[in-house]
Amino acid sequence: MSALLKEIKQRDPHHTHFHQAAESLLNSVSGYLDQHPELRTQGLLARLLEPERVIRFRVPWVDDQGEVRVNRAYRVQMNGALGPYKGGLRFHPSVNLDVLSFLALEQTIKNALTGLPLGAGKGGADFDPKGRSDAEIMRFCQALMAEFHHHMGPDIDVPAGDMGVGMREVGYLFGMYRKLSRSFGGAFTGKSLDFGGSVLRPEATGYGLIYFLQSMLTHQNESLSDKTVAVSGAGNVARHAAAKAIEEGATVVTLSDSRGTVHAPEGLDDAHLDAVARIKADGGGLDRLAEEFDGIEHYQGERPWRFDCQVALPCATENELEEDDARRLVDNGCRWLAEGANMPCTAAAVAVFKDSDMLYAPGKAANAGGVAVSGLEMSQNSRRESWSAGEVDRRLRDIMERIHRRCLEHGGDDARPDYLTGASVAGFQRVARAMLGQGII
Repeated sequence: MSALLKEIKQRDPHHTHFHQAAESLLNSVSGYLDQHPELRTQGLLARLLEPERVIRFRVPWVDDQGEVRVNRAYRVQMNGALGPYKGGLRFHPSVNLDVLSFLALEQTIKNALTGLPLGAGKGGADFDPKGRSDAEIMRFCQALMAEFHHHMGPDIDVPAGDMGVGMREVGYLFGMYRKLSRSFGGAFTGKSLDFGGSVLRPEATGYGLIYFLQSMLTHQNESLSDKTVAVSGAGNVARHAAAKAIEEGATVVTLSDSRGTVHAPEGLDDAHLDAVARIKADGGGLDRLAEEFDGIEHYQGERPWRFDCQVALPCATENELEEDDARRLVDNGCRWLAEGANMPCTAAAVAVFKDSDMLYAPGKAANAGGVAVSGLEMSQNSRRESWSAGEVDRRLRDIMERIHRRCLEHGGDDARPDYLTGASVAGFQRVARAMLGQGII
């Protein structure tokens, strides 16, 4: 496998995020492959690590001043062995083929872990919606769909939202898709409830993260109640994970954004989280939260990991938690870490966790709640049904508990299971068998 990894790095030397994700996956499944040499045949690993298709196109659009703007857009259709390509669209200046390829590889394992019939893809554009008017965002979304609609559909490729793409953007994208395709189907998830969306989709990743964490704790005869939790980020995932943790009796002491961290020693509450949602919607920073409420301090340029906690939930972005942060968490007595973002911990940070007594759950398992409810939305669309919040929540919890059991099956079910190996092997196994069964394509 070292030769394969070397080849990948030589082929795309600047794709460092993808190299990190690929190396982690190959290392995690190496022991399983030694026991199942048939999975080394037919170039399976090389095919798994190469997208089935990459679509790149320009998106010309007109801003409010009448100026023509041009952005780059991509769709990485990574693996369709288990079903239609499924994964979000990201609008952010950092979007490039490296970032989307790593996200698509992680999505492949994540989607397989859910047990749902979902392939994997990831896409987006280097368009920044911040500071843009609704009219500009609508025109950009419509221009993007003028090209992308050729490559998607309910049984082909089903995008969703991601960073910079919320329900508003999905609505504009879906509307243009509906017009161009002349069909009203489940070709998007994360839609408004007014036209085929599912309840709990905005909350799903955050809620699913807490359900997976609760399974981890239960396995050790522990509970979330009375635990101190540090959360990074202030977006959808972070806020809803914090809200669910508070509901389950935990004390959530931090949130963060690009400007710094807020710390609430006595814990955040629902009023604080509502204020964060309002502040972020206005384009403000978390320093405003400290100005509005007593008992909250803002630390400019700091990360949440300097504060004492028993549970850490990185929910911001990739590689946000570095080796020094990991050592500080371990030294401060943190015992559980579950990733709410995709690959938020560097490889060096993960190595620190594995050498300690901390239990570490990777995002490919712990943050699968979003795609799980997206799969449930697809089911509702195909059946022309709309399920209650209670029904969706029950199914989400069942899926996250099932993912946890699959991780234990391959990562050990003792007091300190290896969740990274367990998740990687369980997801890889399902995709690999499907690929072998379908021949060399």
